[in-house]
Amino acid sequence: MKNRILAAVAIAGLVTLGACNRTPQAANVEAVTDNMADNMDAMASNTAGKVENSADAVRAAGENKADAIDKAASNGASNATLNSMAKH
Repeated sequence: MKNRILAAVAIAGLVTLGACNRTPQAANVEAVTDNMADNMDAMASNTAGKVENSADAVRAAGENKADAIDKAASNGASNATLNSMAKH
């Protein structure tokens, strides 16, 4: 993230220097599209975070289900052992 910020600052500095020879209209178009690109980057970062959180939730749910299956199997084995002992 730190590298991305440094790159953005460097690009902003270069764009500012490059804008010196531009007409006001061209500089405005460049600024607007640069802002749009920044917004798109921010949305992509937010989306990636949401997807990562969803993936973590799916993993946790899977682990919980697997634990429940193991626990049920363990309880079933214990009950079967107790039942067979009671019959003898």
